[in-house]
Amino acid sequence: MSTRATKKLSAFSVFKGKKACSLTDVDSVVSNGVSKTPKLSKSSSAGNTPTNSHESSLGSISSRLGLRNSDKKKEKSDIKKMKKMLKNVGKNMRPSYLPDSALSSPLVGNLPNGNMGSVELKALRPKGSMANMRYELPLKATPGGDRPSPSSMVNNTLPQQQMHKRSSSATDTDAATLPPHLPPRSARRSTSAAAPPGNSGDAVPSRPLKRRRLSHNTSSSLAGSPKKLAAGSSMTANSSSSRVCGEERTEPLPALPCAVGSDLPYMFDSQVQATRLFECLIHPVKPAKFFNELWEKKPLLVKRHLSNYNDGWFSTAELDRVMREERLHFSENIDVVTYTDGKRETHNPVGRAFPSTVWDYYQNGCSIRLLNPHTYNVSVWKLLSILQEYFGCCVGANLYLTPPATQGFAPHWDDIEAFILQLEGKKHWRLYSPRNEGETLPRYSSDNFTDADIGEPILDVILEAGDLLYFPRGIIHQGKTLEDAHSLHITVSCCQKNTWGDLMEKLVPRALQVAFEEDLEYRKALPRDYLNYMGVAFSDDDCPERTSFLKKIEQLMKKLLPYMPVDAACDQMSKQFIHDSLPPVITEMEQECSIHGNGERWDAEAGCVTGVVELDPDMEVKIIRKGVLRLVTEADNVCIYHSLENARVYHGRELQFIDITAELAPGVEYLLHTYPDYATIDSLPLDDQSSKMELATILYEKGLLITSRPLQPINDDNESLVDESTMEAESW
Repeated sequence: MSTRATKKLSAFSVFKGKKACSLTDVDSVVSNGVSKTPKLSKSSSAGNTPTNSHESSLGSISSRLGLRNSDKKKEKSDIKKMKKMLKNVGKNMRPSYLPDSALSSPLVGNLPNGNMGSVELKALRPKGSMANMRYELPLKATPGGDRPSPSSMVNNTLPQQQMHKRSSSATDTDAATLPPHLPPRSARRSTSAAAPPGNSGDAVPSRPLKRRRLSHNTSSSLAGSPKKLAAGSSMTANSSSSRVCGEERTEPLPALPCAVGSDLPYMFDSQVQATRLFECLIHPVKPAKFFNELWEKKPLLVKRHLSNYNDGWFSTAELDRVMREERLHFSENIDVVTYTDGKRETHNPVGRAFPSTVWDYYQNGCSIRLLNPHTYNVSVWKLLSILQEYFGCCVGANLYLTPPATQGFAPHWDDIEAFILQLEGKKHWRLYSPRNEGETLPRYSSDNFTDADIGEPILDVILEAGDLLYFPRGIIHQGKTLEDAHSLHITVSCCQKNTWGDLMEKLVPRALQVAFEEDLEYRKALPRDYLNYMGVAFSDDDCPERTSFLKKIEQLMKKLLPYMPVDAACDQMSKQFIHDSLPPVITEMEQECSIHGNGERWDAEAGCVTGVVELDPDMEVKIIRKGVLRLVTEADNVCIYHSLENARVYHGRELQFIDITAELAPGVEYLLHTYPDYATIDSLPLDDQSSKMELATILYEKGLLITSRPLQPINDDNESLVDESTMEAESW
């Protein structure tokens, strides 16, 4: 096995004498004599779909492997496996969270599964000793191929969204080109619920106000025998338990209606998608190691030596486009700043930021900071909206463009956990440890420091395109570009005011209110003479009265614990999170299965409204995202707070909520607990069918609910109209 030495970075020092910065250097893949990670072939870059480039990509991969002569047989075997892997390829096989322009990035490189390679993680120890730990290189998202193993980093079967139509060769998503679908994690519906509406022998107690019909193509695809359906499923039959209308029964798992070749979209698990995106972000460091050893403790540097690893999120050309197509204003949307001779200055004029004005400042040595780039760029919006579900708190971003040989900001610390993605060029970064324990994990950002205030750096490194730098709150930092290169990076931030202390601020006042109402001890008067021995002027006294007073405070604090409404306080934190959150990016397939893209519309030729759709008790539904809504009980009200209608500008809209009756709350809880699986409306644990249909209609019409299949308009075919008339006649 051949290896080559990894490059060392200069000026690493022990973090506060006990902690050391971590360095991940992805410089070589040391298995089977492969010297570097194979890159994606040119045919898979912008303008070509993966299916048009299978053979050329395959040839490119095999030519780049550089295997030794003694491994020719293994090379043939690998190529044969790769041909098999590329046999049944869909046209849109890439992770849905990646931007279209990232197809040329190693994030979607072709790497065969198995013993492909490993990378070395080096962590500097307090005494300077170096321990090398091997991390298997995970299977990358392939533009085509069989479904990767569950342990692979990127999920190829996540739903796709063509955010930008990049070339005429790209085809629209249709029923024939949908990706294969993953099986649900558990059994979720009864056999009768899986049958198409109209074919079930179960009588409906009463006709609901609205009913949903499936398209004829969809219904016919499910009308086959269970054996026939099971043959197209990738999941073996097993037993499962499901609860329908309060009755629990054990039955075989129904055949999946989402087999390869089906025209039914697979609606992904948003939490799994968020996990895989974060894995991709910090690769090759494992999330478990990151949160156990690095998170809120010490910086992490990942040197990848792959300049296009972060491609697709943003670019200087995209910044120019945003300035020309959007109405940006200085101070509100964009800043121009400098840091020279120890002085930090903001040079924002008043009014709109025209591109020529901004570029003139840049030519004169000013750094450009674009605030909230996700407001104008779909790729960044998608990145942050997915990561916010992973971290369970608001995730934001700023973009920084710095001209060569300049520095825009003074040394300072921030009140957020920072992930710096270097997109273009190079930047020289220096990090410094907190000056004392009181500045560790601070709640607010600092003022500007001078070099004399901060001491020696614990990390001195040049960040290049494709690299990642993470540092916690309280780490003082500054960055300066080199003489020969500009720098473009995006800082992804999280964990602002999302601490135990912030939770306690909501928890303790409410606990005191409850204690006042229920415990007599908290309503008794203070000692008549307590001002004679309590207060700052008496803090050094050691009298029995003072000791007794402090002991009473301690007793009351202990008695306060049972009164603390922890769940209610957490709901209030989640309510704030919902308001802070970005709205989710709705994929095209989700639009087809929800009110976002399905339902009534105006037919200009017919001169009337068409496309009327209605819910049916047998329809399978789920919430559109796990983190998009929160059920909160406040006093006598039950509210569903949601972020679906939030603006892409921070707090651009008031907090959105839906008032529901307490009787409907168990149905919302049921949908939250069954996510990501679908559940029939009839299976909701509510008292009667009208309540079930009422809740489903409320959530569907707010866009919070999606159906397992697109709904067929009931007034677009004569058969549906006849069926309606027949049901009305039978009801009479």
